[in-house]
Amino acid sequence: MTLLGDPFLHLFNFFPFLGFLLRPHKTILRRVEETCVILRKHIQASKQTINANYLRSYTDALLFRQQEETKKAMSMFHDANVLASVLDLVMAGTETTATTLQWAILLMMKYPEIQCKVQEEIKTVLEPGRLPTFDDKKRLPFSNAVIHEVQRFVNLLPQVPRCTAVDTHFRGYFIPKGTTVIPSLSSVLLDDTQWETPDQFNPDHFLDADGNFVMKEAFLAFSTGRRNCLGESLAKMELFLFFVGLFQKFSFRPPPGSTESSLDIGPVPGFTLRPRPQMTCAVPCD
Repeated sequence: MTLLGDPFLHLFNFFPFLGFLLRPHKTILRRVEETCVILRKHIQASKQTINANYLRSYTDALLFRQQEETKKAMSMFHDANVLASVLDLVMAGTETTATTLQWAILLMMKYPEIQCKVQEEIKTVLEPGRLPTFDDKKRLPFSNAVIHEVQRFVNLLPQVPRCTAVDTHFRGYFIPKGTTVIPSLSSVLLDDTQWETPDQFNPDHFLDADGNFVMKEAFLAFSTGRRNCLGESLAKMELFLFFVGLFQKFSFRPPPGSTESSLDIGPVPGFTLRPRPQMTCAVPCD
C-alpha cells in the first residue's frame, strides 16, 4: 500500500515505456504474487476441510458456492476468481481497517481526555469481562462518535478513481463515456460549511446537544452512490468491535520521555494516508 503511493509508480503509469528504469511496479507485482502463493495454500487447505454445515470464513463461503456450481458451464466461482476475491479482502479490507485503528490509537494518545471519556462510557455499558458486540453501538454514542471522527479527520483515502459508464452531462460539462473521474472526498470531509471545526479532531461533530450520536450527510469516508465502498458494513463492524475491545482492556499512552504534544499526527503520503511510525505504551486497565 505504501508503494502504491510512490511517485515513480505514477510516472510509470503515465509513461510505461520507462518501466525498465523504474522499480516500484515490479516490486508491487512481486509482493502481490508472494501474497497469492500464501493464499493459494490457504484456499487449497480450506478445500480439504470445508464443512457445508459450518462455514468458518469468507474463503469457505466462496468454496462452498464453487462446489454448488461445479456443474454450471459459466460459473463465476472458479479458482482464479476465488483467489482474486480473497486477495481483495486481504489487501483492501484488512489494510484500511488496520490503518484506521492505528490512527485511532495515536489520536487517543494525543487527546487523553477523550480517551478517558471513551473508557468511562465503556465501563458504564459493558459488564466486567464481557466483550463488546455490535448491538452495543447504540448504547455507546460517544465511542461511536469518536470512531466516525477518526475516519473524518484522517481522511484515509481522499481520492478514489472512477470511470463514467455512459456519456454524462454534469453542471454544464460534458464527460464522455470511459473518462476517468477522481472525486475528492477531502472537499466534503474537511468542508467548513459542514463541520464546525473541520481541521480539528472533535467528536462533537457527531453528537447532538443531548450527547446522542448523529450521522452527518457530509460523512463520506466510504464515498457514496452505487460505487461506494463494498466493504462499508464490514469495516464499520470491525472498527467498532476492535476499537471498543482495545480501549476496554488498555489505556494507550506515549512512551517514557515523550508527551502528547510531541506526538506527530501528520500523515505519510501513500495510496492510503498512514500515520508516521511511533511507539506506544498499552497499559492494562484496572
